[in-house]
Formats: sequence, structure tokens, C-alpha cells
Amino acid sequence: MTAQHGAPEGQTQDQTLGALVHQLTQQVPELIRSEMRLAQAEVAQKGKRAGVGIGMFSVAGLLGFFAFGSIVATAILALSLVVDAWLAALIVALVLLVGAAVAGMVGKNKVAEAGPPAPERAIQGLKEDIATVKGDHHE
Repeated sequence: MTAQHGAPEGQTQDQTLGALVHQLTQQVPELIRSEMRLAQAEVAQKGKRAGVGIGMFSVAGLLGFFAFGSIVATAILALSLVVDAWLAALIVALVLLVGAAVAGMVGKNKVAEAGPPAPERAIQGLKEDIATVKGDHHE
């Protein structure tokens, strides 16, 4: 028969505290290594799933790009029914350039609004914490 945790009867009672601490110090590193291997396996599995998802987003973006190109070609062909084909292509290209310029300016303004990338509130909070620890109470 065995007592708790798989130790033979009587052995658990005979073990000293030193022996138990010795066993613990031998088992803890192996437990940590096992947990690390489990974490690595879990991260690898999640990474594979994320990779497939990113790949699918890439395919969707590429197909969307081709669809947009087809729509542009359709606009040129439709406009060529009214004006010469070269003029239709030029008009559509100019419209696309104006759209690109507007999007670029809006993007530039949004980046400028974001301010510097430094986490200013967090830095200020740290400065206040340091001042508090040092005993400076400047509020």
C-alpha cells in the first residue's frame, strides 16, 4: 500500500524536513523546465494558427487589389464610350491621383495629431512616483 502522493507507508513519516527540502530543490527545476516546454509548444501552436490567419488576410488584400484594378479598368472602358480611350485613361488616372493626395494629407494630419510616440502620461506618473518615494510632495 502507498500513503499520500505515492510514497510507501511509513516512509512519509520517516522523512526529515531536510530530506523533503532536498527533494523539492531537485524537483522544482524539472517542473520549471516542463512548464517552459509546455509554454513553447503552446506558443508554437498559436503562432501556426496566427500565420494561417495572416496568410488569409494577405490573400484577401491581394484579391481586393485585383478587384480594384478591374473596377478602374471598367471605369476607363465606360468613359471611353464618351471620349477617346487615352483621354478616358488619363481622366481616371488623375482622379486616382487626387484621391491618393487627399488620403495622404489626411494620413499626415492624423499622424501629426497623435503627437510624439513617447508615453507622456506614463513618464509623468513615474516621475511623480519617484518624487513621492524620495519624499518630495510637489503637487
